[in-house]
Amino acid sequence: MTDRDPLDPAPADPGHDGGPADPASAGLGRDGGPAAAEPVVAHGVGPWPGGEAAWPEGEHWDAGLLRDGDSRNVVDRYRYWSLEAIVADLDLVRHPFHVAIENWQHDMNIGSVVRSANAFAAEAVHIVGRRRWNKRGAMVTDRYQHVVHHPDVASFVAWARGEGLVVVAVDNVTGSVPLERTALPERCVLVFGQEGPGLSAEVVAAAEMVVEITQFGSTRSINASAAGAVVMWEWVRQHRS
Repeated sequence: MTDRDPLDPAPADPGHDGGPADPASAGLGRDGGPAAAEPVVAHGVGPWPGGEAAWPEGEHWDAGLLRDGDSRNVVDRYRYWSLEAIVADLDLVRHPFHVAIENWQHDMNIGSVVRSANAFAAEAVHIVGRRRWNKRGAMVTDRYQHVVHHPDVASFVAWARGEGLVVVAVDNVTGSVPLERTALPERCVLVFGQEGPGLSAEVVAAAEMVVEITQFGSTRSINASAAGAVVMWEWVRQHRS
């Protein structure tokens, strides 16, 4: 299995705008291109002790990982589990908030937003705009996270309305309210803009709520990946006891 540069064009995937991206299959990533290799981490584990005779029983175990060891970037409870088993287990505990990010200029932050969404167990991540997005910062967490594409703001907003989700725009624009004084809806989609221009006027106009992260220094804004992690953490703080 070979690595694919996240900036290489992904094969066209017609017919899935507004719906879940294709799940990974043998040798393929969710975008239909060659799947990136799992990053090797220092805290991995070796082959299951005792050899094949000592392997545990259960459909969630991956024979190749039991035999060769597991160096994937996963928490310990998922060691030696197959990819499909991990996704299925996460589907039982995902939170009812979604995350969306506009992608008009191939923003470098999107991969990190996907990684944070996985860490905070978001229901799904929505890419609004260009289908191709930079996966480098995702550290292959997009394999475990549902990622959905919407070609434009109108189709994204229509989807959110149809699902009964409150659109919460995150940007420090006129009329936004401080995050720390805001009760975030349980069922919502948190929308982030791009580095530099921030959210488009179309998203801000469509949002039922516009919140901002209070800052105390000289910079006007923090990047989308940092903002995403802050707001997702705040949702979890408010809704998880």
